[in-house]
Amino acid sequence: MKKWLLIPLFSLLLSGCAFNSIFINYPSQIAPVKAQLNTSEPIKGIDEIVDNISGADGLLYAQEAGRVAQIAGDFEASKLFYQDAADDYLAFDDQATLSASEIGATASSLFINDNVIPYRGPGYERIMLHQYQALNYIFSGDKEGALVEVRRSNDLQSSEQAKYQKSNESVQAIANGTIDTEMNKLGEAAGSVTSSFLNAYSYYITGVLHEVLGEPNDAFIDYRKAAQISPNNPYIQKDLVRLAKQLSMPQADEFEKRWGKAQVAKKGQGQVIMLLERGFVDEKQSLTVPFRVDGSWQTVSLATYPLNSHPVPKGKIKGLGKTLTAAPIANIDALAMTALKEELPAALVRQAARAYAKAEMAKSVRSESKSRNNETDFGSIAMQIFNVITEQADRRSWLTLPKQAQIARTYLNQGEYSIQLDNSAPNTIEVKSGRTTLVWVIDTGNYTRFYSIII
Repeated sequence: MKKWLLIPLFSLLLSGCAFNSIFINYPSQIAPVKAQLNTSEPIKGIDEIVDNISGADGLLYAQEAGRVAQIAGDFEASKLFYQDAADDYLAFDDQATLSASEIGATASSLFINDNVIPYRGPGYERIMLHQYQALNYIFSGDKEGALVEVRRSNDLQSSEQAKYQKSNESVQAIANGTIDTEMNKLGEAAGSVTSSFLNAYSYYITGVLHEVLGEPNDAFIDYRKAAQISPNNPYIQKDLVRLAKQLSMPQADEFEKRWGKAQVAKKGQGQVIMLLERGFVDEKQSLTVPFRVDGSWQTVSLATYPLNSHPVPKGKIKGLGKTLTAAPIANIDALAMTALKEELPAALVRQAARAYAKAEMAKSVRSESKSRNNETDFGSIAMQIFNVITEQADRRSWLTLPKQAQIARTYLNQGEYSIQLDNSAPNTIEVKSGRTTLVWVIDTGNYTRFYSIII
């Protein structure tokens, strides 16, 4: 048995780096950081992340660090962390062949688990990375830099959609009714979201930037894309009515008939656009299914999502004369669930290969024990225990993302306003005539932060 155990150990050494998530699931690693974000000193949790950016999962930790700094209001630090993550994505795109360490990691995954494979991130995370980098630029006062990032985000939505297509293929070697049922449930839980790469929140931010920069035609196009993904959002509907009227488009009367008249700024008023992010995206859970191969017990551990996730309440913004109710524009949970379904075929291929490799290891150990006339097959028992322990689901994902994004828009007379989200502490914003006040509200559950800028 010793020579067989050397295979995963040797291949793990070839991978070259420490992998924190091989035996300790990622959600438990990031839990203290999320807890710190719910306090008045959110930045304190960042050191636990930064130390891991140089490792094999550096892309994931760079995304987390960028988000922690961003929630804390340190937009300059967040830019640097997000740029590290963006560079990692580009390096992966440009990589013609696998490095020796990645070959070793892939080999190790056949004997250990998928957490050995360096983290590359699903498409929706990459899209949101550029969206959040755009917000960093906006709140740093660099509108042009922000526009570059949201254009990258939009381009990625198109390219990722073309690159990855949904697949319902199954791998017969480990076909199992429990797995099929779970994946069907994921599809139902994701609701109307059919692609993880189409994000109405990203398109809406792009549209807002185009509009405030004096590009209403481009803004209309992006609002139209956002409306196709999130057709029931009343604020996007009214934006389309307003711009169609402004641009004298032939659809203007149809839109107005369908959605009603749009509010427009009166003399002396400015507009207020609210971006509201609530909670944290759900963590992946583990679905473990035991089965027998050639007389030995094996297990398959796949990542899944909780199907009884709590609904997110619509935000009530007080202090603007009348209560403004925000409307959902993107459920990040649904994007994550859909991404998991899109990745399923490749994950099942790896699971089948791993089950076969571990079964062969167990068979060899049994043969060696029989040749020595062992009455008790301790080697085989130990190998089966090893297989069960090492079969851990890959639960890595960007966990400081919000659970849901909501938006709201209104027009107010020039002046200062003390606003609240539900029963949060009040925060002062300023409205200027003919200008746009962008308000970004981040609600992490027990703590709410407001960031605002006049554009």
